[in-house]
Amino acid sequence: MSVDTYLPSLSRYEGTPYRRVGRSGLLLPPISLGLWQNFGEDCDPQSLRAIVRRAFDLGITHFDLANNYGPPPGSAEAHVGRILEQDFRHLRDQLVISTKAGHRMGPGPYGDGGSRKYLLTSLDQSLHRLGLGHVDIFYHHREDPDTPLEETMGALDQAVRSGKALYAGISNYSPERTVQAAEILADLGTPLLIHQPSYSMFNRHVEHGLLGVADDLGLGLAVFSPLQQGLLTNKYASGVPTGSRASNTGGSLTARQVHDATYQERMRGLSDIAHERGQSLAQLALAWTLRHPAVATALVGASTVRQLEQNVLTVENLGFTAEELVRIDEFAIDGTAR
Repeated sequence: MSVDTYLPSLSRYEGTPYRRVGRSGLLLPPISLGLWQNFGEDCDPQSLRAIVRRAFDLGITHFDLANNYGPPPGSAEAHVGRILEQDFRHLRDQLVISTKAGHRMGPGPYGDGGSRKYLLTSLDQSLHRLGLGHVDIFYHHREDPDTPLEETMGALDQAVRSGKALYAGISNYSPERTVQAAEILADLGTPLLIHQPSYSMFNRHVEHGLLGVADDLGLGLAVFSPLQQGLLTNKYASGVPTGSRASNTGGSLTARQVHDATYQERMRGLSDIAHERGQSLAQLALAWTLRHPAVATALVGASTVRQLEQNVLTVENLGFTAEELVRIDEFAIDGTAR
């Protein structure tokens, strides 16, 4: 046997409070591994492999991707495909692999949007990169106002009927379009399983309609950016570290956001509450997003095994008192991070 043969932990399912996705039969771990910005070609393949292995050992069964994750686009799926082939061939039935299409993936008129051609072609390409016969969840990544919603949902229905996806999902849809999408899919005979929105203490838009829609329709939510790209961690407590996301010019997180006095004040207030609970700021932020029953899982990236392990410790303290929630609301202000 190779010294590098992966033998998963026999206790990996102990202590993980798996959560039901809406009114479906699918269960997901409260913390899932999101591969948005930490699995590009500039990353060390062995470090990525160690993160995925450790995630599974900690009970994380859900790995979330999209066709354009990298950079460059496609590289995250390619990395995960190699890891699955190396370590998880005999464990595929214990994994939930999701991917998406909808953002710009390639040149020309067929590499973006919500057309049937783009979505189904992209799914085939994703399956090739992943080395899989099917994904568990296939999402439309964002609304496309130029494509009839019936066409987009028809493509998701076809993906499920063809066996290339087990469940259909949407991401970044408004509450109103979510209702419309669910109705179209229901008429086609393929239920809408899950919605993937952004949600954090500093980005609370889902509380203005989407949480209620999820409850009414029986959808689960898989929330992304629960740590607001690092703003809800201790990483930026003393400024902008060299090499951090906020130090990269042109990125989605800026040094100006980190140095903003209002942000610093609110981060300190939330850090004090976290300390009183025996948690890090990141753990508090993750637990807070998971407090609503509609939230099935929080997607968290990880650049190191240590970071992943600390995030998973969140599940040891997911409860909040009414007083704590009131205090948190003093600092968890929607729009703080914009």
